[in-house]
Amino acid sequence: MKTIKILFLFALTVIGLSSCSSKEDKPLKIVANSWIGYSPLFYAKASGWLEPLNIELSTVVSLGESLHIYKSSNKDAFTGTQYEFSQAYQKDNTLMPIMMFDRSNGGDMVMGNQSVESLKSATSPINVYLEINSINYVVFKDFIKQNKLEDKTFNFINKDQLKIVSAIAEAPNHEPKIAVTYIPYNYSLEKHGFTTLASTRDGLNLLVLDALYTNKESFSLHQEQFKRLKILIDRAIQDLQNDPKLFYDKVNPYLENSSFEEFQSGLQDIVWINQSLSPQLIERLNQAQFPIRDLL
Repeated sequence: MKTIKILFLFALTVIGLSSCSSKEDKPLKIVANSWIGYSPLFYAKASGWLEPLNIELSTVVSLGESLHIYKSSNKDAFTGTQYEFSQAYQKDNTLMPIMMFDRSNGGDMVMGNQSVESLKSATSPINVYLEINSINYVVFKDFIKQNKLEDKTFNFINKDQLKIVSAIAEAPNHEPKIAVTYIPYNYSLEKHGFTTLASTRDGLNLLVLDALYTNKESFSLHQEQFKRLKILIDRAIQDLQNDPKLFYDKVNPYLENSSFEEFQSGLQDIVWINQSLSPQLIERLNQAQFPIRDLL
């Protein structure tokens, strides 16, 4: 029944495009980073669904870059975790999440070239590669707390995920190193001898979720476009479930060229929360003071 409803709503959207005046509206400008949880947005773009709605999607590598471009380049909405939301909310208290995508269930992780036990016995500073102005830092703080590593000295190396992979490839392998990363960049790090030390599925006591954020003014200007986009996102996730290979072929250029097998593996590390939020998740969101009243 849910599938029929989604298809019906999508059909109404397509029919409505021919009669609405969205081309005369201001473009809705969204910025998103390369994360498997945002792949429904990439699929919608690759399928040609966004242009008729006058929606422009820009893609970037890092979470921090997504937030920076939202602030500096006159974008209307951005994707991110609750951390990026909290950072932006400090400057604009009309900011609100309007569309949920997924919850990380292993997709965010701490990796290392040594075991946790080896890190505990390290006497030299430990190099930590991460996007420091992002959820990466929160993940790292939780990791050292869970593993009682607070007494260690850490040398933070702030880079986006692509540059992290390159820097690690060039660094001496004998040095103790940690990388805070997420799908699909973990696959490249594995090729350089890194293993997962903890993730949002195992070893971290942390909720990481992904949503689309906008402020009150932009939502008022683009309300119909946001509503139509929500229908398209739900349709994209339905298409993913119906034909993962076709979906992958369309979104792969946005996901740093991970293989189909890696893509399928990555899907096991997130939980889609676009349709409904469980009572348990709502309780955790309320505890974290994450507003959900304006969700589409």
